[in-house]
Amino acid sequence: MNSLKIGISGVRGVVGETFTPELSVAFAQAFGTYLDAGRILICRDTRTSGPMVHAAVVAGLLAAGCEVVDLGVCPTPSLQLAVGWLEADGGVSITAGHNPEPWNALKFVRADGLYLNAAQADELLDIYHQGEFDKAGWERIRADVVKRDAVEHHLEVLTKAFDAEAVRARRLTVAVDCCNSSCSMLSPRWLRALGCEVLVLNDDPTAPFPHAPEPTRRTMAQLRAVVTAGRADLGLAHDADGERLGLVTEKGEVLSEELTLAVAAEIQLRRQVGPVVTNVSTSMMVERVAERYGARVIRTPVGQAFVSEAMVEAGAVLGGEGSGGVVVPRVQWTHDAAAAAGLILEHLATTGETLSELAAGLPRFSMLKHNVEVEPDRIHSLLQRLHDELEGEGVVYDQTDGLKINWPDGWVHARVSNTESMLRLIAEAETEARAAELLDWARDRVGR
Repeated sequence: MNSLKIGISGVRGVVGETFTPELSVAFAQAFGTYLDAGRILICRDTRTSGPMVHAAVVAGLLAAGCEVVDLGVCPTPSLQLAVGWLEADGGVSITAGHNPEPWNALKFVRADGLYLNAAQADELLDIYHQGEFDKAGWERIRADVVKRDAVEHHLEVLTKAFDAEAVRARRLTVAVDCCNSSCSMLSPRWLRALGCEVLVLNDDPTAPFPHAPEPTRRTMAQLRAVVTAGRADLGLAHDADGERLGLVTEKGEVLSEELTLAVAAEIQLRRQVGPVVTNVSTSMMVERVAERYGARVIRTPVGQAFVSEAMVEAGAVLGGEGSGGVVVPRVQWTHDAAAAAGLILEHLATTGETLSELAAGLPRFSMLKHNVEVEPDRIHSLLQRLHDELEGEGVVYDQTDGLKINWPDGWVHARVSNTESMLRLIAEAETEARAAELLDWARDRVGR
C-alpha cells in the first residue's frame, strides 16, 4: 500500500518509505516559491523524525530565498496565531497530527493563519509537480534562522479571550494528557494560568507517544484513571499537534470525539446564537443542539480548511469537526484545542454546571465507522462504482464530499480519506442496531 497522501491537508506519509527528506525539501521549495520567498514560520511536533524533516524544510525554504522563523516544538494552532503576530506570509507545521508515530506530514498555512484552501493547494501542487522552484543565489540566501516563542503569544491571546478570573475563582482540578507532544509546551501552562490544579500525564516531549495520538475512547483509558483517582472536575486529551480535544467527565465517563463539538455548541449557543459550521461526516447531534436555539448548521466537505472558510463567510459563532476539533472564533478561525478547553472551563466556572450534567443533556446517537484500505489508483473508481449503482436505483444522495445517503432515522457516508489511502464509511442512527444495519449496507455496496 502506497502510504503517501498529497491533498488539501498537505502532504503526509510513512517516514523512510514514502515520506523522505527529498520530498520535504522539494515541497518546502515549492511553498517558498508559491509565497514569493517571504517570511515563513515553521514548527514541529515531537516525532522522532521531526528534526530530520525540520532540517529538510529549512533547507528548502532557504534555498527558495525565504526568511525562516523557527518556533521549535509547539502546537499547530500556536503557529497559526503567530502568522499574523509576526507579520509572516505563511507557515509550515511539521506534524502528522492524529496519525501514528511512523507518519509525518507538512501542513501549509497562509498569511491569515488558515490552511490553504482547495484552489491554493492545487496551485502549490502544480509548482511542486513542475519542479520549477525559485533558486536563490548565494548572496540572497539568509545566513541565519530566527527563533521565536509562539506559545507565550498563544497564552496571551487565550487569557484575553476568556473570563480567566472566573475560572481562577472556581479552582477546578483538571487532568490533561499531552501525549508527550507539542501540547506539553502549552496546555499545563494554560491550565495553571487559569488557577486550575493540574494533573498532568504524558508531558515529556523527549519520550515516545504513550498511545496513538488521537483522542478516542480507546486512547483515553489512562486519562480516565487519573480523573477518577485524582477526583478531577474533567479530563482533557490532546492529539500530537493541539488541534483535537477529547473529554472525560468528573464521573469518569469517556466522551466520544463526536461529543466534543456538541458540548462546545451547547455552551456557545447558550451565549450567542448564530451559524454553526461542521462537515458532512459529523454527528447529527450538532443539528439537534442547534435546533434548540434556532441556529443554522452549515455542512462542508471534510477538512479544516473548508470549515474555516465557511465560518468566516457566514460569520459563524462556532465550528469544528467530529474528530474533536473545535473552532472558537474569539481566539482564531481554526481548530484550537486550548481554545476549546478554555470555552468549556469558562462555562463550568461561570455556571457551576458539571461536564457530566452538560453531556447528559445532549442528544445521543450511535455512530459506527469502517475504513477500507484501497490502492490509490483504485480508490476513486470504487467510489464511482457506488455512485453509479445509486444512480441506477434512483437513490437520493448528497455529493458535498463523496456520497452521503440520508434516511429519516440515520445516514451513511462514503468518502475518500484526506490523510490516508482508504475509503471511510460512517453510519449513524438512533440505535446501534440500525447504525450497524446501515454500515453493513454500505460495506456490501463496496464489497468490503
